[in-house]
Amino acid sequence: MSKLSAQPLSPLDGRYRGSVVELGEHLSEAGLNRARIKVEIEWLIHLANRDLLATGRPLLAPEVAALRAIVENFSDADVETLAATEAVTRHDVKAVEYFIREKLVQLGREDLQELTHFACTSEDINNLSYALTVRDAMSEVWLPKAHELMAKLTELAHKYVAVPMLSRTHGQPATPTTMGKELQVFVHRLRRQIERVQATTYLGKFSGATGTFSAHVVAAPDVDWIKESKDFVTALGLTWNPLTTQIESHDWQAELYSAVAHFNRILHNLCTDVWTYISLGYFKQIPAPGATGSSTMPHKVNPIRFENAESNLELSNAILDSLAATLVTSRLQRDLTDSSSQRNIGVGLGHSMLALDNATRGLGEIELSVGMLEADLLDNWEVLGEAIQTAIRAEVAAGRSAISDPYALLKELTRGKRIGHEELIAFIESLDLSDEVKARLIALKPNTYTGLAQALAERFGE
Repeated sequence: MSKLSAQPLSPLDGRYRGSVVELGEHLSEAGLNRARIKVEIEWLIHLANRDLLATGRPLLAPEVAALRAIVENFSDADVETLAATEAVTRHDVKAVEYFIREKLVQLGREDLQELTHFACTSEDINNLSYALTVRDAMSEVWLPKAHELMAKLTELAHKYVAVPMLSRTHGQPATPTTMGKELQVFVHRLRRQIERVQATTYLGKFSGATGTFSAHVVAAPDVDWIKESKDFVTALGLTWNPLTTQIESHDWQAELYSAVAHFNRILHNLCTDVWTYISLGYFKQIPAPGATGSSTMPHKVNPIRFENAESNLELSNAILDSLAATLVTSRLQRDLTDSSSQRNIGVGLGHSMLALDNATRGLGEIELSVGMLEADLLDNWEVLGEAIQTAIRAEVAAGRSAISDPYALLKELTRGKRIGHEELIAFIESLDLSDEVKARLIALKPNTYTGLAQALAERFGE
């Protein structure tokens, strides 16, 4: 058997690459290394231009610009250089340090080489780099995709806000609602989780091998290292964490991944509901030109967008839940359980991105079958039993009727039975109720018995 050339092992890097490729800009190994270089360079600039070690050799403005351009112009060639160096060092952060040292030689500033990675443990660089890459991936890639889904879902909620629909609590016919109100419920739920994601505090530590600034103090005892650390971390746009071990405790990551996982679960619920509405005929799917639904049944249009989304949401949560559980624990002052785990952040968010893409596309490929909803409502007059017994109870409570146990009366009439409009009218006419109440009940229809569904969706919806 012939051997294939090197192929992507993950479908995120193969079949589905187009849907998640933007995440790679931030959460790939190359994206992580670019962030590491940024952190190392900014620390070098911070040390030199605040003259914290009394070297008296600051970086000139053109030199600062040249150093920062290394990050801006980070290229595939740089990725290859780092990989070649790491193959020798067997240490990824050390490879970054040597990379920057060489850049200083090229700039003619060999005199500052010892400021590279000064007093840093690898985790000082890594925790800030992960915070930067995850923050940018969320703000520039994941959140815009989530907002795109929300825009489409909100559009459908507004469009169908007044369209009555039979509810199906426990899968059984129940008090009617409107399709728009049901979709607006998901808008409301998902929006709350997006707000949680947006409120994430991206923490960073920069305090040495055990979070004590010990080497810093020995090297330069007169420097206020706590202040310098805080200034440096906040200048990167992160929130400084003053109390850590060797590692930043990763609590912010656990909180973020839990919020994304919760969002995923709500989206999964939306997908299963829409799938069910499609199976009931409430939504019809718009066939894509040239697409095939089944290899043997030509008539089929399968709800594959929502099924694909469900699967990827489950995969995403398997990873995100694992990260949230694993990253908050480190033996004593440091172990490496977080190292391999964090390399899979992009995989977890990638499956969520793929699900977002499929769900958004799916919502754009359905339209409501209003006639089917109407027929379903008018085939279930027994759902008015709740309204009738509640109106009777109000009359009994006010002393205007002597009917005994209205609930049992309606239960006898409707439970497990199908009744028609005429049968319901005859029943209402036989009750000990005023003409006004009877007229109100007789006027009821399943497709008008939606209470404040439309008003709730319009008032509290986005």
